[in-house]
Amino acid sequence: MAERGQAGRMTAQFTRDQLVARLIRAGELEVSGEDLAEAATYFDVEKFRFHGPDGFESDYAGLSAYFGSLRDAFDNRSIRRGIVVAEGDTLACQTWIEGTFVREFTQSPAGPLPPNGERIVFDLINIFRFDNEGRLIEEWVRTDNRSLLRRLGAEGN
Repeated sequence: MAERGQAGRMTAQFTRDQLVARLIRAGELEVSGEDLAEAATYFDVEKFRFHGPDGFESDYAGLSAYFGSLRDAFDNRSIRRGIVVAEGDTLACQTWIEGTFVREFTQSPAGPLPPNGERIVFDLINIFRFDNEGRLIEEWVRTDNRSLLRRLGAEGN
């Protein structure tokens, strides 16, 4: 049974640790591509909304396409979560996604970029919101795209 949170919002029937575990598993599956059908079970694929840097907005299909471009462009990928702060149905955390840039990255913030062979770290701050079924329904991301583009080898650094 759901309970009322501090602000009167409905909170999920999941514990903080369960939501963190679900978040970690969803990220691992999206980054690895190991089981995309399982990955989808961690999202409300119809209602999910992504809010990224510079006003970028997307749905679940767009997020999946982005991770597909990441998997296509980077080998030896990994994802790590750092500090996690939880309140009700919302988690905020540090995230690092790493990989070796070996093929064209079609969905970089500057458009398609050729590989540079470097180990790239995507350094993110995320805020995630879950529904009462423990599915991700919203995500906000903040990152330093200028530093990322410099590491990716984009001209104009």
